[in-house]
Amino acid sequence: MQNTATTTHRPESQQAVQALVDAGFAAAELCVRDDRGRWTGRAGVSELGGTAEPPAGAQGWAGSVMKTFTATLVLQLVAEGRIDLDGPVAGHLPGFGFDERITVRMLLQHTSGLCNYTGELDADGTFVMGLPSQGRAWVDNRFHTYRPEELVRSALSRPGRFEPGDGQSYSNTNYTVALLLIEAVTGNTYAEEAQRRILDPLGLADTVVSATSPDLPGPHAHGYYRYEDGGEWHVVDVSRQNPSLLAGAGDLISTAEDLNTFISALLGGRLLPAPLLAEMLTPHGELNLGLGLWVQNLGPAGTIVHHNGGAPGGYGALMISTPDGSRTLTATLTTGEADPAQVFPAALGALIMSVFGS
Repeated sequence: MQNTATTTHRPESQQAVQALVDAGFAAAELCVRDDRGRWTGRAGVSELGGTAEPPAGAQGWAGSVMKTFTATLVLQLVAEGRIDLDGPVAGHLPGFGFDERITVRMLLQHTSGLCNYTGELDADGTFVMGLPSQGRAWVDNRFHTYRPEELVRSALSRPGRFEPGDGQSYSNTNYTVALLLIEAVTGNTYAEEAQRRILDPLGLADTVVSATSPDLPGPHAHGYYRYEDGGEWHVVDVSRQNPSLLAGAGDLISTAEDLNTFISALLGGRLLPAPLLAEMLTPHGELNLGLGLWVQNLGPAGTIVHHNGGAPGGYGALMISTPDGSRTLTATLTTGEADPAQVFPAALGALIMSVFGS
């Protein structure tokens, strides 16, 4: 274990990042910021079967943490009076036939009822895949380029989960629609707006949005995907993949330090006016979702807000903070031969308490 610390030595943080690797991740980089400053450390290997450490500042496919970026862009346009948070989406995107009752707010808090184009859980909890997003289907299709309109039309071809506003169900479709909304209102691409409004002002030089190239452009560790096919388990290197399946919802490349800078700036009031930031942090529904962020009560340890993410395979990211941005935890992860669903919950819980439990 080595670190690129900007503060004094933190054995507890070193132990926390090592615990992620011990739990079954191939590599992890952790960035913690609090009243002692900012600390960054890493553990694991750059490639399974090798001994080289993961590179410092490694990029990774960061997945759904992008939803917080997308929500921020939408709320900036709300602040400018260009979008009505409680206005109908259909007014800006007339070519799709959206239900007139679906509002912008419903997209951001997952209450629109729109079907998830990557798949849904049926009544008995079984996952029913939509577009190829898991298993061999995703592995064989992982270099395909999707257009956002294609993703949304795929979702609209299936019945909604519930009437708009009558439930809450996490759906990537909501945030791909939000991407199209941003582009329709501004006349620019999502990438251009994100670059001008977030990446450049915050100096996020290692973050890429709306990525379609299958290659991570900077130093990175290899990520692996474990899946079952024909009764046999396979582990494949998926360091190269096209994330356009998650347009606006997860096609993001970033680093632990860039994510830390972003969430600290957002919650510190640098990107949104106070009333809209308060809206973002107000939980709603059974999922305790605000607008692009979850709100979670840790009991005596207080409240955290977060949005973590995972690419369809091989990579993940954490983005967790106190509501005021004074204490933050971000991380990039690569999976190895272990099943992330089996090792992640316990490892994440221990990591959160190591940073926010004191």
